[in-house]
Amino acid sequence: MASTVSAEGYLEALAPIMAAVSAQASGPIQTAADLVVESLRANGVVQAFGSGHSEALAMEIAGRAGGLVPTNRIALRDLVLLGGEPREVLSTGILERDPSVARRLYDLTSPAASDIFVIASNSGVNGSIVELATVVKEKGHKLIALTSLQHTSGVESRHPSGTKLIDHADVVLDNGAPYGDSVLELPSGGSVCAVSSITAALLAQLLVAEVVRRLTEAGETPPVYLSANIPGGDDHNHVLEERYDGRIRRTA
Repeated sequence: MASTVSAEGYLEALAPIMAAVSAQASGPIQTAADLVVESLRANGVVQAFGSGHSEALAMEIAGRAGGLVPTNRIALRDLVLLGGEPREVLSTGILERDPSVARRLYDLTSPAASDIFVIASNSGVNGSIVELATVVKEKGHKLIALTSLQHTSGVESRHPSGTKLIDHADVVLDNGAPYGDSVLELPSGGSVCAVSSITAALLAQLLVAEVVRRLTEAGETPPVYLSANIPGGDDHNHVLEERYDGRIRRTA
């Protein structure tokens, strides 16, 4: 952990972490890409979920310019938007620790058998995360987990089973974040400046790049979004989205 709290100090601390995460491009990213391509060729959708700041990973995967069209973001607020729960259910900061919400989220998503899941959690131990991973595997889906191996190895599971996200995954991608996520030590104790959102975004884009490479090299046209803010973007995107009508949501 770096000791200088500054922009330069953060960049210095981030560089070796990014290098270590990037090294997975020739390893687990390849395995994960194979699984995603297998799903897409079977008319599957990439179902992405993360609670707390790990929702950024789901946003990086689902519904963004330059990304894959057959993607869907699962979020805790789906309980209210789609499940009829009162909005007050979202006012607690510990909802992500509640295992009971996971099966409800899965049912609201109504995934096809060919869908693949990507679940992100820096700690990989909260109840909703572990329970959703459990349900996903019970239902026969492939699961790509994105977590901090250093952090998850240093904490106990909050799920009744005692298992963690990594225990259910077909492939694990390590976001490289240190225990506690932040990397700059404060003189008074503690630390500041987290890295997991940045490294998760990198892993997501490495995965997309490898999926598109495989499809392109096989002579297939990858279903990729154009920016909605360029001429023709909306028309292009709507045509592709119609192939997955009712299976991908683009809520706020």
